[in-house]
Amino acid sequence: MGTKVNSNVSQKAAKSPSLNMIQQGLITGFPIMLGYLPIAITFGVLAKQAGMTLWELTLMSMLVFAGASQFMGANMIAVGAGAIEIVIATFVLNFRHFVMNLSFMNQLRPIALRWKIPLSLGLTDESFAVSSMHPDKAKEEKGGYFYASLFLVAYLSWVLGSLLGGILGDIIPEILSQSMGIALYAMFIGLLVPSVKKEKKVGLIAILAMLINALCVQLGMSAGWGIVTATVIGGFSGIFLLKEEKE
Repeated sequence: MGTKVNSNVSQKAAKSPSLNMIQQGLITGFPIMLGYLPIAITFGVLAKQAGMTLWELTLMSMLVFAGASQFMGANMIAVGAGAIEIVIATFVLNFRHFVMNLSFMNQLRPIALRWKIPLSLGLTDESFAVSSMHPDKAKEEKGGYFYASLFLVAYLSWVLGSLLGGILGDIIPEILSQSMGIALYAMFIGLLVPSVKKEKKVGLIAILAMLINALCVQLGMSAGWGIVTATVIGGFSGIFLLKEEKE
């Protein structure tokens, strides 16, 4: 009897393109979830340590949904940066999303417009990389469900992980929560090293940005505006330093 029921369920799933795409998207997004959870928990702990409330840090993950920017934002809040400084720094850091979305929208040409706008809001470095490995799904029936479920897994794991981290921030010993602050530097170093291996000049740009930030602080500029200035100048210097290599 049980075998017949399972057989009927399998047949119904096979007949439903929507359900099939959702299942595939959930399975494909599972590795992203495993990667996001520990980082999101760390962010929650650090944000709590920076003075954010549980509601604020969870809402930040819900609305911003950008790991590097949220870590930087929490760090800027900890040093007393203003809202405008944080917004500008986040905008500059996330400018690459314009390029990623253009590429992703080109991939989604076969999919209806009503899918494209909400899907673009869920794009991150990791979900972009994974979805780029499955361009054929856009051409299949109900392909939008595949990308939607993939992005939803990533989004929920990040938001729930941040919430859990914020709760743990009040429970775990203070010494342990403070030691997790190294995760911020470890994450940015982890993002930087692979790029430096491919192109040494990227390391030079990072050093230049660091020196500019230090100089700005020495000149009396606030820590927040120092980060913004270093980020903008460092980014523009990359245009000229890497131009010859590209040519």
